[in-house]
Amino acid sequence: MQNHSHATETVSPGSQRLEPICPPFSLVLPAYNEEQGIGITLDHLQDTFRAAGCEYEIVVVNDGSTDNTGKLLRDRHDIRLIEHVVNRGYGAALKTGIRHAKYPLIVITDADGTYPNEQIPRLVSLADEADMVVGARTGANVHYSKLRKIPKWFLVRFAQWVTGRPIPDLNSGMRVFHKAVVEKFLNILPDTFSFTTTITVAMLTNFYVVRYVPIDFHHRVGKSKIKPIQDTLRFVQLILRTGVYFAPLKVFMPIAGVFFTGFLITLFQDVFDRRDLTERTLILFVAATQVSMFALLADMIDKRSGGS
Repeated sequence: MQNHSHATETVSPGSQRLEPICPPFSLVLPAYNEEQGIGITLDHLQDTFRAAGCEYEIVVVNDGSTDNTGKLLRDRHDIRLIEHVVNRGYGAALKTGIRHAKYPLIVITDADGTYPNEQIPRLVSLADEADMVVGARTGANVHYSKLRKIPKWFLVRFAQWVTGRPIPDLNSGMRVFHKAVVEKFLNILPDTFSFTTTITVAMLTNFYVVRYVPIDFHHRVGKSKIKPIQDTLRFVQLILRTGVYFAPLKVFMPIAGVFFTGFLITLFQDVFDRRDLTERTLILFVAATQVSMFALLADMIDKRSGGS
């Protein structure tokens, strides 16, 4: 799909289709040391898609697992298996799977059983009306770490300020998107867990249609790969970098405004108190001017390059 004027929509549970029409899709499943849950997850996915009458493929990327995940996957004949020799990261595994996917629609989910994968056919059925459909973890049964909710609250507000759009779930790992759209951003998408955060900000700042569907979220099988402090800092860095890349005026103009406000204050003091123009005033004026010009130049480059 092409760009549209409204970037975010939310689908209420009451508007869900009872019998979703399921266009062909490639499901990309990154796996790293998921021996406890990968088999159950794949069986559930196969049963769900067959029951829905979907045309699909499941592309599993074994991201350098050091447990029995690789052996379990090699014994299966109902998936396409791609293996990284060493662990390269969640985002890197997704990008590998996306590049090798044969269908124009891409679905991603996790191998740990946290997402309600039975909802995937319904999400796929909405993809003809949006550029990306996200399973938002805002359903009735959501089990989410309270410790992770605190930094996430600030991250979501920052991302909403950068994008100018409401974001019910910033980094949900269950989503459907058009391969042709996400390929435009592959060169800036990170190899870490920040992949989903970055693609959300990138698509919203470029005015693609993103629909959010409430889903449940369960306790994972096995040990979590998330590192709360390190990943939160990485999320902030990625959102800031993506904001600079796609919405430079939003990031730099407030900084220029701070410098200009300081310039006005010191200019007032120079004129009425000191009776002299000080270096501090000149420095603040130059800083405000330079940051403003940098923001306008970055915005012009972004517009000329089409935002990608």
